[in-house]
Amino acid sequence: MTASLSPAEARRIHLAAQSLARRRPSTRPGPARFREYLERQGVLQLDSVNVLARAHHLPLYSRQGPYDRDRLDRWLWSGEHAFEHWGHEASVMPVGLLPAMHHRMSAYASWQGRVHARLERERPGLVAQVRAAVEAEGPLTSAELEHLAPREGARGTWWDTSHVKDALEYLFITGEVAASRGPHFRRTYDAPLRAWGMPGAADGTWGLPPADAHQLLFDHALAATAIGTPADIADHFRLPRSARDDAHRKGAAAGAAAWASSAVERGLASWVEVDGWREPALLARTAADPGRATASALLSPFDPVCWYRPRLLRMFGVDYRIEIYTPAPQRVFGYYCLLFLHGDRFEARVDLKARRKEGILSVEAAWREPGRAPGAARRRPDAEVARALAAELRTMAGWLGLATVAVAPRGDLAAPLDGALATG
Repeated sequence: MTASLSPAEARRIHLAAQSLARRRPSTRPGPARFREYLERQGVLQLDSVNVLARAHHLPLYSRQGPYDRDRLDRWLWSGEHAFEHWGHEASVMPVGLLPAMHHRMSAYASWQGRVHARLERERPGLVAQVRAAVEAEGPLTSAELEHLAPREGARGTWWDTSHVKDALEYLFITGEVAASRGPHFRRTYDAPLRAWGMPGAADGTWGLPPADAHQLLFDHALAATAIGTPADIADHFRLPRSARDDAHRKGAAAGAAAWASSAVERGLASWVEVDGWREPALLARTAADPGRATASALLSPFDPVCWYRPRLLRMFGVDYRIEIYTPAPQRVFGYYCLLFLHGDRFEARVDLKARRKEGILSVEAAWREPGRAPGAARRRPDAEVARALAAELRTMAGWLGLATVAVAPRGDLAAPLDGALATG
């Protein structure tokens, strides 16, 4: 018989798997907890946006509280624990998953063929030159290799590229050079043998067969998310939802439904019905309902809970998108909005900016969350939400080394939040 869950139970199970159901530990996180998070999630998304904090700094903070960001970066980029590749967009992943990513590097070699063809046409031999230089002298930044193909035009104002950068990105995405990060988040490139202890993807036999890699990544995502439709779980590592979605690639994938069936057959999960969901969900064998969600946290657009919009809407009633690339006059909530989780519901969203020179965490706008979590009994009063949010903002300001929190008069929660901060 297929089990049935309420929407609230499904939310709590998912939040517990994401380490967001309980209040943060009182002790300051260090390498052991860095490892625990990365191993559990399997992926930590990267992004260059730094209006508040680096994208990869925020998920760990949301779950573990204030920590030393430089210490995390040293741990991540040491080469011992993690590698960078296209896990969920640009991401850091635990080294144990490197064999599972080999198939993606090989598939990209075919998919990116037109990039290689263009480079060979415009700069014959450059790709081989760049690879040889990285092999001999890495780790190197792209700037240290620009002499191999000097720019023919001015730098772009938004997306800055060059033939050397294109060659490096081609080699990175196809697993022929390894990427890491240096000071100020600058990407560096090195020989895979030095960085990974194994040769590049084209020369190596260290990868898993594509079918095994797909299933392993799906199983890992299932453990990290605990509950969801096959499509929800597949999105964690940006796996194709169906074989048709992946048909253009070498070693096309079986698809989310097949991986879900395999997980059930092997006893890793069971099918459940969630009230209000149109299709059955997978429930991981390791899933646990904490009974009550007591955490409060600000979640960035790059948080695993926020990645997949259909799940966020279905599970939490939140219609959410990042508005960084939306022209300012067309933005609804703000440039960089974080969702405020309080218990098992998202109660607000705030557009945040770190004004570092002034020492201010600026709340550019504060809104009550317009969506309603399915099955939620009541809407919490604005004053209660504002008090809880004010406490979170003070903690975040301290973590970022900012002395004060300032609230701009934009959004229907701005006035209550300003009042809560003033009386806190």
